[in-house]
Amino acid sequence: MKITFLGTGTSTGVPAIGCDCPTCKSSDPRDKRFRSSVLLSYAGRNVLIDTTPDLRLQALNNNLRKLDAILFTHSHADHIFGLDDVRRFCLLQNGAIACYASRQCAADIRRVFDYALVENAHLQNSFCPLIELHEVDKAFDLFGQKVEPIPLIHAGEPILGFRLGNFAYCTDCSEIEADSLDKLAGLEVLVLGALRSKPHPAHLSIGQAVEVAQKLRARQTFFVHMGHGVRHATVSAELPEGICLAYDGLQIEVSEA
Repeated sequence: MKITFLGTGTSTGVPAIGCDCPTCKSSDPRDKRFRSSVLLSYAGRNVLIDTTPDLRLQALNNNLRKLDAILFTHSHADHIFGLDDVRRFCLLQNGAIACYASRQCAADIRRVFDYALVENAHLQNSFCPLIELHEVDKAFDLFGQKVEPIPLIHAGEPILGFRLGNFAYCTDCSEIEADSLDKLAGLEVLVLGALRSKPHPAHLSIGQAVEVAQKLRARQTFFVHMGHGVRHATVSAELPEGICLAYDGLQIEVSEA
């Protein structure tokens, strides 16, 4: 399985609008961050996790031409508001794209993107996306790979991470309960949200994410969803072995379970 980090930034993106901080003014390309999303490529398929407002540019920058399914972690704007850009893939592929989300996230998508639902296809034209929306709360098969939803807490609200074989993606969490920690044991690669150095009510801080990573002991942990207070070169030098910051465009490979 090939993992492509399409974006590794927080909801504002980095650089942030109107900011002159060292990270926002940095010439290091690793400090330029679209909103967080990853692409999983396996068995000839492309599976996207979250549709950020930067989806069009993410697809162009990574020459993404085909999209087979989408997994949604939750329905905050920086994770779903690029869904309309899926229409280009639907047009190229002449068909609907399967999407998977929790019941609450699916309800929000139906409310905001009702025109994109396959059941409303009779209302559409060729310039609309077309999605088949599935609610998930337990493991399911996706193109021959088991996908296990991982319950997480984000600012006191339930959201989802996802485990596929030896890989797991857990962004935006402020807490991971014991049952979910058990489901994340024995990973080769863990992707974990780590917003900034200071504590935050809705996200793990860098220090808290390090504690979680060391508890889970994945072979390699990558941090994402980082704000403009995180300078790549500086923070990378301070992280323990086996833990590093991801960056936009990074590609890694994970062995299949």
